[in-house]
Amino acid sequence: MSVGAKALAIACATALAIVLVAIYIVDFLAATPSTVKAASAPGGARLTLQTVASYGHSPHPDWVSYLVQDGGGKWHHTTVFKVPAHSLVRVTIYQYDTATGLRNPFWSQVRGTVGNSMTVDGKTMNALDPDLASHTFAIPDMGITVPLKGVADDAKNQCSVAPCPLSMAHTTITFTFRTGKPGKYRWQCFVPCAASFIFGNGGPMQSPGWMDGYLVVA
Repeated sequence: MSVGAKALAIACATALAIVLVAIYIVDFLAATPSTVKAASAPGGARLTLQTVASYGHSPHPDWVSYLVQDGGGKWHHTTVFKVPAHSLVRVTIYQYDTATGLRNPFWSQVRGTVGNSMTVDGKTMNALDPDLASHTFAIPDMGITVPLKGVADDAKNQCSVAPCPLSMAHTTITFTFRTGKPGKYRWQCFVPCAASFIFGNGGPMQSPGWMDGYLVVA
């Protein structure tokens, strides 16, 4: 093969690689989970979520994940939630995963909720022992941080396939926050809970639809 032919082959291979990488990046960035509207409630809305240790279904059955319940009681695998502007949003999170622990105790404080507090299985709390955290629900642009207590490692009847029923071992976290002006706000978990990924921060931790998403205030 002549030098010119080799150069042409290398150029074609390089161009193909660039195109494939570009397609992958565009497809990743353009992939947006469906939006679920929070159920209506007096003065605002009611948002019901659950966190699970493993989704249990394709395409990533072993990934940790959030799910949301619609007004009719059906669970959806998405992390894009629509809530009304200038309203109270009452949140209930059923937490089925065991504790991973926080690397930064900052996230163990409850911030941005009404009274800067939450209830954990009916007990009002303003902070959580960092070692007991399984996940967090945090909306940085709204100043909201809520740590989620994990279930005991030796708890009986643990759930591994979503959606998980209330008969499975879980903790129940409730809190209320007030929305402001309309906008799209990124929320995420700040616990490095992505097992088998470097430092626990890959995979579901960086993928909308799993451990982060958007709060659409409208």
